[in-house]
Amino acid sequence: MYDVTIVGAGPAGLSAGLYAARAKLSTVIIEKMYPGGQAAITYRIENYPGFSDGIGGIELTDAMKSQAEKFDAKFLNGCVEKIEKQDGVFRVFMNGESITAKTVILASGAQPKKIGVKGEQEFTGKGVSYCATCDGAFYFDRTVAVVGGGDTAIEEALFLTRFASKIYVIHRRDQLRATKILQERAFQNDKISFVWDSVVNEIRGEDAVKEVIVKNVKTGSLNSIPIDGIFVAIGQSPATNFVKNLVVLDEQGYIITNDKMMTDVRGIFAAGDVRQKPLRQVITAAADGAIAAVEAGRFIEGQ
Repeated sequence: MYDVTIVGAGPAGLSAGLYAARAKLSTVIIEKMYPGGQAAITYRIENYPGFSDGIGGIELTDAMKSQAEKFDAKFLNGCVEKIEKQDGVFRVFMNGESITAKTVILASGAQPKKIGVKGEQEFTGKGVSYCATCDGAFYFDRTVAVVGGGDTAIEEALFLTRFASKIYVIHRRDQLRATKILQERAFQNDKISFVWDSVVNEIRGEDAVKEVIVKNVKTGSLNSIPIDGIFVAIGQSPATNFVKNLVVLDEQGYIITNDKMMTDVRGIFAAGDVRQKPLRQVITAAADGAIAAVEAGRFIEGQ
């Protein structure tokens, strides 16, 4: 039995693992993909304190993982299917097996939202992508589109200028939601053009994406834009399906906690992007993880 079982190895889970293991609590971190979460596929993180020139996402999260391992946090690869509370302890089921824990910290993060239009699923991996850092290099000297107007979308567009010859940013409003510094960089880049007041109506192609049909939300008119790829960056959905019948969620599926990261189930905590909160950044995820681990230790002491 572990003192602390952490679901998810993004910045929240890694921070929780560090604090729990350093407090001499037996700790395991379960991750279904790769350590680092969304942060690991961020090309450059410029707003994490201590790195005036920025730091690569994978570089930062690899260091977090190594630091947690230094204090004997254990890592397991697996997909958590459900969690049950039995006789005051928790059984965490994954890959047809289960482990037991005194406390659980949910740090499963969030996943990119999909547009939900014809052609999106058909061409996923064939021109439709949700990660410029992962797939941008495939579009050297080609034309692509980015869907969205927030920080993530503009960061994706700016990153793609390293490879693509032309980037269309498709946004449903007539102004961006991204921070001013990102807006300024995008507006000043000759490779980026904006398709305002528009949404994606359909993605077309043959063996791969060839064009996107956009609809103007004000006039209703449809227009075709020839492209070789399209990157979707319209927000995220929390990865909470495996606990939807266990802890209280808000209407969007995020886990509701108090300021001590406690859920409505005693012994279960939540941290990072999976939690209902006003700001989802690496720094707030790390802070959540630290608080959750400290409170998990206090919970165990009080038992």
